[in-house]
Amino acid sequence: MARKAFVDEERCKECGLCITACPKSCISFSSKLNSKGFHPIEIDHEKCIGCGFCIDMCPDTAIELWEVAEA
Repeated sequence: MARKAFVDEERCKECGLCITACPKSCISFSSKLNSKGFHPIEIDHEKCIGCGFCIDMCPDTAIELWEVAEA
């Protein structure tokens, strides 16, 4: 099992703090909008190492680490 970061798109307010914290540069803004009019982040799970730095930086607790099966 591996840990990967996942975002609750409705909680994301497009602050970008997680993007600057990510050591693997695997987080970017989505082109779609959430219901509040923000561009939520999207995470490249191929690059994500599950370090949790993004979670520490998120002021809205919109990111969680989940255990996922390795492919």
